[in-house]
Amino acid sequence: MFFLGNASGHDFQFHLASWLDVASQWRQGILYPRWAAWANWGYGEPRFVFYPPASWTLGAALGSIVGWRAAPGTYIWLTLIAGGMAMWRLAREWLSPREAIAAAVFFAVNPYNLLVVYYRSDFAELLAEALFPLLILGALRVTRNRWRGVPFLGFVLAAVWLCNAPAAVIATYSLALLLIVGSTFTRNVRPLIAGTAAIAMGFGLAAFYILPATAEQRWVQIAQVVSQNLRPEHNFVFAHGGDPEFILFNWKVSTLALGMMLITGIFAVFVARRRREFPALWWMLLAIAAVSSFLMFAPSQVLWRLLPKLRFVQFPWRWLDALSVAFAFLAAAALGRSRKQWISWFAILAVLGATATAIAHDTWWDSADAPTLADWIHSGFGYEGTDEYAPSGCDRYELPGVTPNSDDPPSQPIPQFSKVDPDSDEIVPAAGMRVHIDRWAPEQRAFSTKSAAPVDLALRLVNYPAWDAHIDGQQTTIGSRPETAQMVLAIPAGAHKIDLSLRRTPDRSAGDAISVLSALLLIAFTRFRRGKPA
Repeated sequence: MFFLGNASGHDFQFHLASWLDVASQWRQGILYPRWAAWANWGYGEPRFVFYPPASWTLGAALGSIVGWRAAPGTYIWLTLIAGGMAMWRLAREWLSPREAIAAAVFFAVNPYNLLVVYYRSDFAELLAEALFPLLILGALRVTRNRWRGVPFLGFVLAAVWLCNAPAAVIATYSLALLLIVGSTFTRNVRPLIAGTAAIAMGFGLAAFYILPATAEQRWVQIAQVVSQNLRPEHNFVFAHGGDPEFILFNWKVSTLALGMMLITGIFAVFVARRRREFPALWWMLLAIAAVSSFLMFAPSQVLWRLLPKLRFVQFPWRWLDALSVAFAFLAAAALGRSRKQWISWFAILAVLGATATAIAHDTWWDSADAPTLADWIHSGFGYEGTDEYAPSGCDRYELPGVTPNSDDPPSQPIPQFSKVDPDSDEIVPAAGMRVHIDRWAPEQRAFSTKSAAPVDLALRLVNYPAWDAHIDGQQTTIGSRPETAQMVLAIPAGAHKIDLSLRRTPDRSAGDAISVLSALLLIAFTRFRRGKPA
């Protein structure tokens, strides 16, 4: 990346645009954004209500410090290092120092991480995966120490939920499996009870994000997340049918997934003789590897249909997030006891190096994405929105001034104000009235109007139920254009002052309260358990 620019994968522009938008709002004093002001070419969308905050907070901070060209590479480097450190922390309790370091390296540069970095640019999932070794470590602590391990496990689960929602669904189901295995291994139900408390604590800590994102889904087209090619049934290993380019990528990731499954299985056979050194961990890794592998194949469709929210993982091969931990640990444990270690180390590193080279050679390198997005925002054009975060009834491609079915900016700046022609019901320039903008911030808009006749004023803003409007201090009803959900205000004749604000919805207040209460309970529980027997 230092020489070729950024690897511009599938989600690169989505994440970088979010970082730029968040950094822009920070400069305006909005510490926790909810509204992506520049999405949909300036019409906006409630992206930050639904997308977990950890990745866009870290990305915006890095971009503000090191610049937008260097931010993606810096983010990736820090995340891979963090994942390696997490894996080392898990492995060092059962493996030798050399083996623990090897496990860290194997996890940091495992084939799926390389695919996410170079092909997908899913920065949020990459950050969430870095925490998976700590999730297994937390499950082991609960299995061994029961209630004493609850705070750590709850905190890790909350952190995963604040990174990436699909990875968090995988983490939650994985944790349930690990706790069942731990309880079975110890022949005691107490680890399962303590683990359930940890899960509840994790959800409570992350409630400030989870509760609004869940409650407000009815206001957006969230079902688009699992539409067409994004459905699990179209993304099992070596799936057939659908868009040729999509199938080509599926076969690439399927080949990689199958290779990781086979290598993990082979290493598991060699490590079986060492399982007495780490019996609980052995059975946990074996279970998570087996279940993760099964869920990537078509025969698991019934589980994808029945298990709550599992469909929102979208791609079954995302279960490589969990399989990667078993892959790295078992590889290090197997190679650490091989007779000709240097040959084994060379072979696995050669495989990883060849995989990285092939993927990096096949990816799309682009050094212009970051400055182009920054220029679009600086110039007032904005950036492309998303289908799943569009308000209900909004076809974002039909918004006035937007180029249909294109990710290019509009051919000319979109006016902040237009009006609805009473005769044709079309959007036309706001002639015959004067509009003065007093404030035009992402979550607050204030302006004054003067016209000789009543006007239905159309704003460069999509309507979302959390928006409130006041005319001369009196709350008024907000209208929406059919098909586009563009906001329309009925302005009476004369001079008026209009105030728009994105209000704090009850679910956000409730989520914040639950998170604060959970944090206080976590602190109290930790202090109470300190010095107590397990």
